[in-house]
Amino acid sequence: MAQILVARKISEGFSIQFTPSYVHKNLVKTELDPNDVFALGAGARLKLTKRISLNAEYYAIANPKTYLSSKMYNPLTIGFDIETGGHVFQLFVTNSIGMIEKSYITETTGSWSKGDIRFGFNISRVFTLTKHLKSPNY
Repeated sequence: MAQILVARKISEGFSIQFTPSYVHKNLVKTELDPNDVFALGAGARLKLTKRISLNAEYYAIANPKTYLSSKMYNPLTIGFDIETGGHVFQLFVTNSIGMIEKSYITETTGSWSKGDIRFGFNISRVFTLTKHLKSPNY
């Protein structure tokens, strides 16, 4: 898997990103399926409040018709980030099954138009391993 992330903050509350991507799979379902898949991803983030943002991401697969063992769809994800005191909660809906690039770029068999929508969430937390230096009390 290789990606080039090209991102730009357009304004204080809006950012975009373009992500040319390459995925190589050693094992494929049939010998007719490609080992190499190219895609162009695009994403956007819109801050709604200081702690909530609306996010969207879409990948256009360059060679989806070469998959003969199953119908492939371009992955589309829409979600929210909710930042709290130290956690970030991500809630999203998508037509993809997987959450890693190999899965959502090359294995999205769900279609939004057919109702193949899934709900997902992530929770992340930043941990600090060093203590903050305090000034001595004399």
